[in-house]
Amino acid sequence: MIIQLHHHPSSLQPILLHFPKPIRTDHLHCPPSAAASSSASSTSDSGLLFREKLLYLQSLNVDPQKALRQNPDFRSSPLSSLRSVESCLASFGIPRPSLGRILDMFPQLLTSDPDSDLYPVFDFLLHEAHIPFPDLQKSILRCPRILACSVDAQLRPTLSFLRSFGFVGRHAITSQTSLLLVSNVEHTLLPKIEFLQSLGFEYREVSRMAIRSPGLLTMSVQNNLRPKAEYFLRDMRGNLAELKRFPQYFSFSLERKIRPRHQMLEEHGLEIPLAEMLTVSDGEFTARLIEMRLRRVDARG
Repeated sequence: MIIQLHHHPSSLQPILLHFPKPIRTDHLHCPPSAAASSSASSTSDSGLLFREKLLYLQSLNVDPQKALRQNPDFRSSPLSSLRSVESCLASFGIPRPSLGRILDMFPQLLTSDPDSDLYPVFDFLLHEAHIPFPDLQKSILRCPRILACSVDAQLRPTLSFLRSFGFVGRHAITSQTSLLLVSNVEHTLLPKIEFLQSLGFEYREVSRMAIRSPGLLTMSVQNNLRPKAEYFLRDMRGNLAELKRFPQYFSFSLERKIRPRHQMLEEHGLEIPLAEMLTVSDGEFTARLIEMRLRRVDARG
């Protein structure tokens, strides 16, 4: 292979400056020793190989500086090891542009061992989570963090909990919901379940709500669930039965949709079911609001 080094991308310069420049010895008349020649050749080869790895990262649109900062082992990892990671992920249908995005998000994967780190994750998804092979790609693209998780410490315990919680049968984990597998049971899933129970829901009711709207288990209690629940119960004077029927309420923006639409209805003394209030487009909501006002005028006439 011939590597052309006439021009280096400017983004590589901050990294390449760390390599020492060769010391000029043309003014010395003593012949270099064999050891010195060997050392100089080794330094040169090492620099060339490192530059080749940096160019490889750039071909994937991976930030070399970020990769070095978050994964120092990358410096000593051979290029063949990096290519083996690409080959592994490509064999499961991960396209190269997506591969670069994944490796840029999780630089630790650059030095992972496919046999001990990556293939076990795919084997788990395929044979334990029972996600069909064609859908493995969808699972990874939807939640690349799965690749950085330990099967024994994270994925398997969470799958076991989710199944006991109700994600079985026709509600079993799919490529659409496999992102739940990266959630820690004790620190992530249980606090959300317990918060919903604190509102007055029974455990099985929370289970049914989560199965209908799995996104509930990915939302922050402090930044999402709590403020929306408080607004619904206090300002909208809603009841829990309506939330049980429409748990998707929590997936809508409080400031951009829930609050303004509720205030428009309240301003005109109108009420509509929660699902109807939130699932229609802005144009449809406005048209429905006008229609309801006209009907009320006709009824009074």
